[in-house]
Amino acid sequence: MNYLQFEFDIDSSEQMERLIALLSEQGFVGFEEEEGSLSAFIPEQNFNEEEFSRVIDLFTSVSYTQTIVERINWNKEWENGFKPVIVDDFVAIRAAFHEPINDVKYEIIITPKMSFGTGHHATTFLMIKQMLELDFLGKSVLDFGTGTGVLAILARKLGADNILAIDYDEWSIVNARENIEQNNCSNIYLEQLDEIPLSQTFEIILANINLNVITSNLSSIVMTSLPGAIVLLSGFLKENESILIVALENVGLQYISTKQSGDWIVMMAKKV
Repeated sequence: MNYLQFEFDIDSSEQMERLIALLSEQGFVGFEEEEGSLSAFIPEQNFNEEEFSRVIDLFTSVSYTQTIVERINWNKEWENGFKPVIVDDFVAIRAAFHEPINDVKYEIIITPKMSFGTGHHATTFLMIKQMLELDFLGKSVLDFGTGTGVLAILARKLGADNILAIDYDEWSIVNARENIEQNNCSNIYLEQLDEIPLSQTFEIILANINLNVITSNLSSIVMTSLPGAIVLLSGFLKENESILIVALENVGLQYISTKQSGDWIVMMAKKV
């Protein structure tokens, strides 16, 4: 599978964060941030030129170039730019070719590939920080939009007993499986799905995707949440907070809190 790569010239960090959020909603699955530039990647068959043009028209000073990237070339580029991520003294995320990081409670090894979620992006970082405050011991967990599998792996390390990790993208499932095996994690079950299966129920639901996918799946989240279940949602900007709060109330989820990093947020809710 080939990917389209878009290289954007960026004027400010605010412009970059807004562009990432909007492109995420259009199916872009990977981003590389540099000072003054942004690389964005989307599977070639998922690209909608009309929707992309609508996003670009919202900006007055964004220029870009477009190229096609083969998967093998992307993997090499990703490896070259991958650096360890450390979340306080709680979690370190590194690749196998990095030296071990010993002064943290949990270490996760992620093979850097096209799948989204290495801890570099603010939303993954926020999800990890928020997970620190939850009790996962013996809990059933859904990781909706698992990407690299990093949140599912962390949930298992935190003591979760039964984890379902789903993603619509075949490449993500392949990558997540490799990462789960690399981290010697059991009781994580992977499925390639674009909807939440209604045959299981969960005590914790993790969804780090984007605004459109989350809002369109809130009813399924409620249906698969046990009473008292905690729901963590991220992948959207602070400006969308009020939309999510209303959406949560409409489906019967109790809003608890919001944490923020830059313009990005993670929201916690509860099924009462």
